[in-house]
Amino acid sequence: MNKVEKNIKFELTDLLINQVIDLVDNNQNTLLLTKLNELHHADIAEILEELNVDQSIYIIKLLESDKTSEILMELDEDFREQILNNLSPKEIAKEIEELDTDDATDIISELSVEKQKKVISKIIDAEHKADIKELLKYDEDSAGGLMAKELVKVNENWTVTKCVKEMRIQAIEVTRVHSIYVVDDKDKLIGRLSLKDLLVANPRSNIKSVYIPKVDSVNVHDEAESVANIMQKYDLEAIPVVNDKNILLGRITIDDIVDLIKEEAEKDYQLAAGILQDVDVDDTIVQLSRARLPWLLLGLLGGIGAAIVMGAFDEILAKHQILFYFTPLIAAMAGNVGVQSSAIIVQGLANDDIRGSVNNRLIKETFLSILNGFILSVILFLFIMFSGEEYLVALAISISLVIVIIVAGIIGTFIPLFLDKRGIDPAIATGPFITTSNDIFGILIYFYIAKLILPI
Repeated sequence: MNKVEKNIKFELTDLLINQVIDLVDNNQNTLLLTKLNELHHADIAEILEELNVDQSIYIIKLLESDKTSEILMELDEDFREQILNNLSPKEIAKEIEELDTDDATDIISELSVEKQKKVISKIIDAEHKADIKELLKYDEDSAGGLMAKELVKVNENWTVTKCVKEMRIQAIEVTRVHSIYVVDDKDKLIGRLSLKDLLVANPRSNIKSVYIPKVDSVNVHDEAESVANIMQKYDLEAIPVVNDKNILLGRITIDDIVDLIKEEAEKDYQLAAGILQDVDVDDTIVQLSRARLPWLLLGLLGGIGAAIVMGAFDEILAKHQILFYFTPLIAAMAGNVGVQSSAIIVQGLANDDIRGSVNNRLIKETFLSILNGFILSVILFLFIMFSGEEYLVALAISISLVIVIIVAGIIGTFIPLFLDKRGIDPAIATGPFITTSNDIFGILIYFYIAKLILPI
């Protein structure tokens, strides 16, 4: 069994955790190193998150920096912050020097401004230090905040022989070579180089005679989500980053985009569940409450609003009590249809698949709602009739259901599009906001139609 297979089949067990704790507590460094060096850095990070901070720091200081630097990147941000707070600037700098500039910048940005300066001052590699300082200037949600400075670039005027020699030197600093970028004498990006074309070219030929002039790139100030959409659309493993003068600054690789997509998905999922802040299960009760309470208050207000609406129709309720028993059904259908509609729109906006006018979207959703509403209302009508209720009662409830579904579908479509136009995260519209608003509208429509059709 090779090492890769072992990593894939890694399983975090209580037995393994207890073995590691025992080795740490008894300072059995040789046995501990033997056990940990067999594991992938991501697996070790899982183990550390099950230990206390002191035990984790003991292991971090025991292992070599080329491994611990990767372990730090895999740790949960809050736990990593605790680890970094217990390491000296010199120790952190040692870890930073083993990382690519984008990962190094991510870690340094989590430190206080004062500690950032101390850590940077301890970095020995002057070029690495300068690159990190540059990357810290960019917004973390921009292409500049995602990019790494490590890449392989060649000059159009180099011969093939010189190009290969320079590439070997540059490749030492690059973890993985996705693309070879071609620049002019002013460092402007002008194309990319195919490895196959390089291998078959005449050694004395200039690169300008073999490079490919077409290359996708992003501006350093482009939004991170925009970069993710471009890379996803064109199936790119890496994309170069340029400034306004088209000067090559760095590159963004697919692993950074995967991390970004994961973070955005987690944030949107929490927003859809009515959680306004980025939290996880290990946060304090106060933090969790602060994140959840606003939407719960909205739900409370929505419930009060629904009660007020029902109170305004007490006369029709007193005459036809059967209406009361179908109120939860109407409210639930309104909420479900609204969430379905908004979820599709939010997904389309996230994937940049929404095209055409808002009116076209609303018209399409209206026809879809009419179809679904008609089918469901016929089923409901037949159920009420077979239950022995009056024809007008069944008709009133069924007609209400159709209209409620149509209105809920339109609201679920319009609100995320409206929020997106206003620069607000449309994922908010898939949560309690849509459910609560549709509940109130649904109940209002339900009782109003019942009042029009049924005798009092």
